[in-house]
Order: sequence, then structure tokens, then C-alpha cells
Amino acid sequence: MTRRSSPLARFGKAVAVIALLAFTLFPIYFMLSTAFNSRAASGTDALVPTHWTFEHFTKAFTDGNFGTYMVNSAIVTVATVLISCGLALLGAVAMARFQFRMRTTVLITILIVQMLPAEALVIPLFLQMKDLRMLNSLAGLVLVYVAFSLPFAIWNLRGFVAAVPRELEEAAYLDGCGWWQMFRLVLLPLVWPGLVATSAFSFVMAWEEFTFARTFLNNEERMTVGIGLQHFFGQNVNDWGGLMAASTMVTIPVVIVFVLAQRRLGTGLVSGAVK
Repeated sequence: MTRRSSPLARFGKAVAVIALLAFTLFPIYFMLSTAFNSRAASGTDALVPTHWTFEHFTKAFTDGNFGTYMVNSAIVTVATVLISCGLALLGAVAMARFQFRMRTTVLITILIVQMLPAEALVIPLFLQMKDLRMLNSLAGLVLVYVAFSLPFAIWNLRGFVAAVPRELEEAAYLDGCGWWQMFRLVLLPLVWPGLVATSAFSFVMAWEEFTFARTFLNNEERMTVGIGLQHFFGQNVNDWGGLMAASTMVTIPVVIVFVLAQRRLGTGLVSGAVK
């Protein structure tokens, strides 16, 4: 028999859920209300905007040059996701399927690299990028982001590859498939959920990163959104309306990526086995 909870217990759970949602969603609501409030920039912010406007969004794109920052961030993010996920998938297959000397050492090294704080590597990476003459370039920023994305991506995808039964691969070989054909038709669909999750992580890391972008980029035309948000803080006054409008535009792609990732995580679970 299942015990039914009392009305008081159900009421308490409802109150707890509402309080948790309010605590979680209030910053988002405040960001949107300030972005659409015409009086936000004057310091008379209200939780409920009395005068709705798109002025802050227009100003962010024109005076704030935020459109250029978003394009730069999109270029860096897409390049980082494609390169890091491609290399990580091949590296994960090598770690999970092939036997070679110092295999365990390589895995431990990858895990140790993942534990290092990014701030501790800013100066060494700055000197290295300077020697490579890749400072103040989007390509240099992509190279750094790929280096930081690979440890987590390889470690994460290795578990997905190792979970695929070897019998499926052997059955594909018996049907006449080569290694690349087996990889494309059998292995790739089965590890697709892990690839989507890894891509989402790489996207967020590259899209919203500030420390390396601030250190390596000085040209106004090559700056990313993380640096662009800083421009709304003035010496004597802050443009809160423009800041919240720009923050809203930065948040929207992240929300879209996570919604699409959540919907597609289960699409590749059995398709490889069916093929």
C-alpha cells in the first residue's frame, strides 16, 4: 500500500517548489525587466517596467558595437566546438578501443590537465601565443579554447565509446564494413548523445569566456561578448539598461543550445544498433 501524503505536506511541498522557482528565476526576470524598461538607465529601475522599449537593444548594437562582438563570439565558438569535438571523438575511440603503451598514463594526464585552474595558465599561454604571433587573433583564441575543451571532451566521450558493445562492431565487420564505415554507421550514432553533451559544454565555455579573451584580445573589432559586456560599465555611471539588453542577447543562444541538446540526447541511443 502506498501512503498518501497529508494536505499539509502537499502544501509545504508546493510552497517549497514555488520558493525555489522564484529564487532561481528572479535574476532572469530582473534582467529582462531592466532590459525592456525605458527608465533603467536613469537609476529608477522598477521590478515591473512602466515604459516598455527596445531602445537598450538598439543602443547595444549601434553605440555598443555588440553586433560585432556577437559575430566574433559565434566564429570562435563554432570553430571551437567543431575542432574540439572532432578531435575528442577520435581520441576517445583510441582510448577506449586500442591498446598501446602508456595508455593509462595518458588517461591520468588528461584528468590532471582538466583539474588545473585556467587562471594559473594565463601567463604561460600568453607568452606562448606571443611567441607564435597569435595574440589579438581569433585563431589564437580558438586554439586556447580547444586545448581547454579537449580533456573534458575526451574523458566524457570515452565512457560513451566504451559502453558500446564490441559485438556490434564485429557484426558490422562481418557484414563487409570497413573501419570508417563502421564508425559512421554504427559507432557514431550510438555515441551521439555524448557528442551532443560535449558540444554543449564546449559551446558554453567558448561563448561566455572572459579571462583569456580579455588577456589575448586588444583590437576592438576582434573582441567577444564577454569583453563587450564590460564596456557598459563607465567610470562614473553604468548603463544598466544596455548591460541587461546585451546580457539577454548573450543568454538566448545558450538557452537555445541547451533546449536542442536536451531534445536530441536520446536520438542516437539505438539507431546505430538498428543500422
